[in-house]
Amino acid sequence: MPLFFRKRKPSEEARKRLEYQMCLAKEAGADDILDISKCELSEIPFGAFATCKVLQKKVLIVHTNHLTSLLPKSCSLLSLATIKVLDLHDNQLTALPDDLGQLTALQVLNVERNQLMQLPRSIGNLTQLQTLNVKDNKLKELPDTLGELRSLRTLNISGNEIQRLPQMLAHVRTLEMLSLDASAMVYPPREVCGAGTAAILQFLCKESGLEYYPPSQYLLPVLEQDGTENSRDSPDGPTDRFSREELEWQNRFSDYEKRKEQKMLEKLEFERRLELGQREHAQLLQQSSSQKDEILQTVKEEQSRLEQGLSEHQRHLDAERQRLQEQLKQTEQNISSRIQKLLQENQRQKKSSEILKSLENERIRMEQLMSITQEETENLRRREIASAMQQMLTESCKNRLIQMAYESQRQNLVQQACSSMAEMDERFQQILSWQQMDQNKAISQILQESAMQKAAFEALQVKKDLMHRQIRSQEMISEQRWALSSLLQQLLKEKQQREEELREILTELEAKSETRQENYWLIQYQRLLNQKPSSLKLQEEGMERQLVALLEELSAEHYLPIFAHHRLSLDLLSQMSPGDLAKVGVSEAGLQHEILRRVQELLDAARIQPELKPPTGEVLTPTAPQEPPESVRPSAPPAELEVQASECVVCLEREAQMIFLNCGHVCCCQQCCQPLRTCPLCRQDIVQRLRIYHSS
Repeated sequence: MPLFFRKRKPSEEARKRLEYQMCLAKEAGADDILDISKCELSEIPFGAFATCKVLQKKVLIVHTNHLTSLLPKSCSLLSLATIKVLDLHDNQLTALPDDLGQLTALQVLNVERNQLMQLPRSIGNLTQLQTLNVKDNKLKELPDTLGELRSLRTLNISGNEIQRLPQMLAHVRTLEMLSLDASAMVYPPREVCGAGTAAILQFLCKESGLEYYPPSQYLLPVLEQDGTENSRDSPDGPTDRFSREELEWQNRFSDYEKRKEQKMLEKLEFERRLELGQREHAQLLQQSSSQKDEILQTVKEEQSRLEQGLSEHQRHLDAERQRLQEQLKQTEQNISSRIQKLLQENQRQKKSSEILKSLENERIRMEQLMSITQEETENLRRREIASAMQQMLTESCKNRLIQMAYESQRQNLVQQACSSMAEMDERFQQILSWQQMDQNKAISQILQESAMQKAAFEALQVKKDLMHRQIRSQEMISEQRWALSSLLQQLLKEKQQREEELREILTELEAKSETRQENYWLIQYQRLLNQKPSSLKLQEEGMERQLVALLEELSAEHYLPIFAHHRLSLDLLSQMSPGDLAKVGVSEAGLQHEILRRVQELLDAARIQPELKPPTGEVLTPTAPQEPPESVRPSAPPAELEVQASECVVCLEREAQMIFLNCGHVCCCQQCCQPLRTCPLCRQDIVQRLRIYHSS
């Protein structure tokens, strides 16, 4: 049997709330808000789109409903072209329209707590969007077109399955607040996401090769546009003519409202009749089901009665069998008692032979009698069993005939019930088809009349809005033009200044060549060598000549100041270990062992040939390169050539004592420079480290 399901309708309270909100939005003094929230809607009604288009609403609130799609059939998003705030939270939306980018005036979009799987790529066309809330959905990724939202200030993507942010998000320079689940993020890393919005944007700008600027330096569009094109002044004639036309349109609109009420009454009457027909159909179905239940109940009763008769007959046969068995037992007991009596008599009269003979004769006679009685009882038992079996066969034949009659009767009843149900289904289908035809005719007539009335109402409303807009938009347009012109002049001036600054910087950069930079660092290194303390120079001059030659041969001449400061000689070095050299400042393990080995060889050779030992009064001349001629000048500013005492940029406690080559920066102490591989200031690779000693 076919089943018919009806679409769930909103409750009476939700329907009344929807009608009240629609009527409130159409009033003359109504504001720019259309609120149809908590109305149990499964789709936005067509009247809401028409109201937003004709009355140019700016705020549409549709939260806490059962929406599965934003755009119903036969509707266009262009009807919402003036909407600036769209609230769709607490619904069941699985996707947004692909042409969402047509809402160019949209500034706030709230789709929190829905079932969205992805965002359309056209969302990047919403250039005026400032707030986007997609919290608690099922999004796995964000489109790259989010980077085109030049006015976006707040973005909330928490409560989703997003693990990576698009790199194009770095182009949104106005973003002030970004809410996300930092623990679930992969790109940017969790540490960056936990540091806040500024850290995330700095990371994305660095990955994209852009320079980060805070959102406060970017000017958002603060002038709110009306959302409609500027209209020109149209000559309509005298004012009395316009008043007459307006009165005529009002009369037509009142007639339209009356006809609409009449159609609504007719629609309610049609729904009432349809409900009555459905109730009658339900009653017929209930009656047929009750008849079916009665037939099944009678069949069950007949079957139970037959089963009860069979059980009673079986009990009667069992009772008869028990009675025969009891009779046989009683006869056997009587015979056994008689035999016992005879035996007792035989025991009493043993001495008398005659009595014994008589007893023997009696016993023989009794045995004959017993054989005769046993044969008779067996014959009687056989006869009773045969008669009982014959009676059972007759009863089973009767039961089989009764069952066949019951089966035939049941088949007839089932066929009659099926035929009656089929006839009722055909009648119900015919009634439904008639009702559907009447309903389609009524709906087509209502749609035609509503289309005509809607066109007339739109024309009247557009005409009225044009006049109001012309009156109140002239002053606003002039103020906006003045503000935009001043802002444009300011931006042009700033652009010109920046271009001039960039030209100057480029000319300065082109003036510096690579050769001059190399000469500058060589000159700086030579001047640093020349600015050694006098005490350190004297100590270096007093070093042994063989030790100096050994360091120069091992390319370790940069350790000369350290050896001179600690007054190390060949004899002292022969008594030191690699650990002692490391404490002094020689960090390379291979160089430590090589120095100690070569010193030991020199001392051994001196012991064998005493003439190879250097004289004690011989001094060492400095081996630093001479200063280049005065004609060579460094290309960097003179202020940077001066060696100034500054603190370490790593620990911020000790004085900077090391110079890094090839960059030449002096920014670290001796303890902090060992683990560094790149300069903390310019990030260039460190080729060599030099210690600076200041004279007292």
